Amino acid sequence: MLISQEQYSEQLYTEDDLLLQVKNTIAANGMPEVSVAPGYGRLLSMLVSLSRASSILEIGALGGYSGICMARGLIAGGKLTSLELKAEYAELAKRHLKLAGFGDAVEYRVGPALESLKSLEAEGRTFDFFFIDADKENYPNYLEYAIRLANPGAIIAGDNIFLRGRTLNTDRNGPAIQAVRRFNEMIASDERLTSTLLPAYDGLALAIVK
Repeated sequence: MLISQEQYSEQLYTEDDLLLQVKNTIAANGMPEVSVAPGYGRLLSMLVSLSRASSILEIGALGGYSGICMARGLIAGGKLTSLELKAEYAELAKRHLKLAGFGDAVEYRVGPALESLKSLEAEGRTFDFFFIDADKENYPNYLEYAIRLANPGAIIAGDNIFLRGRTLNTDRNGPAIQAVRRFNEMIASDERLTSTLLPAYDGLALAIVK
């Protein structure tokens, strides 16, 4: 039997009980089951740890799966700021981060992410690590804000850059697809960044801010 590369990876690296509980609770609450792929969750933990990040900005909290993964890599005293449109999602994510032992390390801002980003910029906030995983039509805007709010050497990660194959299908040209294509082109060509795209799962864009 031939299995996919992703299936092989997940056989080697199984999700821990806490992350499985988070996924089950998301499903039980009727929320979209679109948390970051387990393999990329592990990668986020590693990248945060390797970069010695003390401040993370997450755009799109959902139920807290990616938040837990990133918080696991934070240095002592580090902080995760998470932007979430829906109050009920942010509340569930907060409960999960508290369950994981990171309740004091996370701050949630509820409402449209662009408004929260504007406020963060006005406050003079800057960050060492960014994870973009929210509404796809604003991906180019989120990338531009991430660059502006980045400390030198900050890492930017953007999830779902293939949109389950729709980004690659030239016959598909909806607003979200066009926005993600633009995001991919921006992250690949912006001279302020050093970047790459990872093709596993649904694709992950990674960049370092120069």
